[in-house]
Parts: sequence; C-alpha cells; structure tokens
Amino acid sequence: MAEAERFLPEFRGRPGKEVLAGHLALFPGRSVDELFAEAVAYSRRPDVPAARPVRGAVELIERLHGEGVPIGVVTSGTRDYAHAELSALGVLARFAVVLTADDVTRGKPDPEGYLAGCAALGVEPEHTVVFEDAPAGIAAAKRAGAWCVAVTTTMPRSALTAADLVLADLSEVEWPVAAAAPFGR
Repeated sequence: MAEAERFLPEFRGRPGKEVLAGHLALFPGRSVDELFAEAVAYSRRPDVPAARPVRGAVELIERLHGEGVPIGVVTSGTRDYAHAELSALGVLARFAVVLTADDVTRGKPDPEGYLAGCAALGVEPEHTVVFEDAPAGIAAAKRAGAWCVAVTTTMPRSALTAADLVLADLSEVEWPVAAAAPFGR
C-alpha cells in the first residue's frame, strides 16, 4: 500500500484540506490547495458513479419537510459538491440550511458546523437529531450537544458506537425518533 493510501480513511467525515494539511510532508513541493484541486478533479471523472441516496434518505427528508421540521445539512464536503449532489437527488430545496467545509474554520470533529447549523435553523443543539455516518461527524454532533443517529452505510457498526443509536440505513428511522432522549432533557 502506498504511504498516501494509509491516511485515506481520515477523509471520512472530515474536510479534505484539513486532512491533506496533516500529511503535506508526503507530497514534497505540493501545496494543500494543489492537492485538493487534484482530488476534486478525480471526483469529476466520467467513470465516477453518480450520487445515490442512502436507503430511506429521500423519503425521510420529504417526510420531515412535509411535517415542517427544520432540516439542514452539515457536511465536510465543499459547497459546490454538496449542492450538486443534493440537486442530483432532488432534495436541495428541502433544506433550510446547507453548511459545508467552505463555511467553517474548523471541520469535524470540531462542533463548529453543527453549532452554526443549529443557530441558522433557530434550534438548540440539545433539541436536535443529527444523522451521521463517520466517527468525526459523530464526535462533532456529540460535542455540539446534539443527539446522534449513525448509519452503517460507509463504516461498520463497531466504528460508530459513540452515537446514541446505530442503524443500518435511514429506512429504519421512526420519526419522531423513538429513543428521542434530547426532546425529554
């Protein structure tokens, strides 16, 4: 395995530029911005599969939107990437807030994104349910004071145990979340 491939798992749920900055010594003579631009170019190749929603995601988004639940996205992806993927899935307009790596100074596991998202939605973190698929995101949600549901769509259950609830995908979500401890705190 090439040395650079060893840190690929660090990208899960974290801003790419932050990860690359921590490993810049592996790329002599290259800047973080150059490396990031190269990585983004790979994601735009024609052989990269189109976005596919997590099972149950679109239905859950439509249901929450229809019930007037304020919903937002906090992602470690770039704004362009997030908007393109959410548009491709036909759900971008359902989100009152879309916060990306471009909108924060410290990415996940720092809670900055979730705290900003809650503020923009006008909700307290302790009255918020966050859906996550990566340990860095779970840590950010918990540090913000939110209740966290993890889905095993990108990582095994054993990597997501810091969440309050772990499910296989979003088709398993019952709303309101049956164990919605944050709403009783």
